[in-house]
Amino acid sequence: MHELGVTQQLLKIALQYANEAEAVRINQLTIVIGELSSIVDDSVQFYWDIVSKGSIAQGSTLCFKRLSASLHCDACGHEFPLNRLEYICPECGSDRVSVASGDEFFLESIDVDLEPESTEQA
Repeated sequence: MHELGVTQQLLKIALQYANEAEAVRINQLTIVIGELSSIVDDSVQFYWDIVSKGSIAQGSTLCFKRLSASLHCDACGHEFPLNRLEYICPECGSDRVSVASGDEFFLESIDVDLEPESTEQA
C-alpha cells in the first residue's frame, strides 16, 4: 500500500518540474526501480491513473526501467551481480559485502508538451 504515497510524490515532483518548464501536458514519465526495491509497477500504475486525474498528467504513460542488483565487496572492492544463494565475493571469498545497486527508485525523466509560442504581431 506504500505505493500510493510514492505515486503521490511522483505526481508532485512531475507537476513541479512541468510547472517550472511551463508545460501544458505531461506525456510520459520514466521511473527507475531496482530489483531489490519493494515497489510494484502495477500498483504504481494503478494509483497513477487515480492521483493524476484532473491534472496535466492525466493519461500520461509510465515507463518502468528495472535495474539488476549487484554487490560490492568491502574487502577487495570487487563489484558483482547478486546471487540470491550466496553473498560471497567471487574474487576474494569475503562475506563483507554491501549493496552497490538494485535498491534504487527514482524519476529519471519527464516528457512534456510546452505551450506553443504566441504568433501575435505588434
